[in-house]
Amino acid sequence: MTDNKNSMANVTPLRPTRPCPECKRPSQREHYPFCSSRCRNVDLNRWLTGAYVLPAVESSEDSDGEEDM
Repeated sequence: MTDNKNSMANVTPLRPTRPCPECKRPSQREHYPFCSSRCRNVDLNRWLTGAYVLPAVESSEDSDGEEDM
């Protein structure tokens, strides 16, 4: 029986390799799109602590405080 890591090394990647979003090193298949579990965990920590926030724009309809019923 062949080792799983050796068999995966012979497979052509389906997507082009991209740089790791954290450290810019080439991404690894096991941790895609990151290069290592460390970079993956750094990104997860940023999500969990709220460092990644989408800006919200309050419209004039939302700011008047009155609801139509």
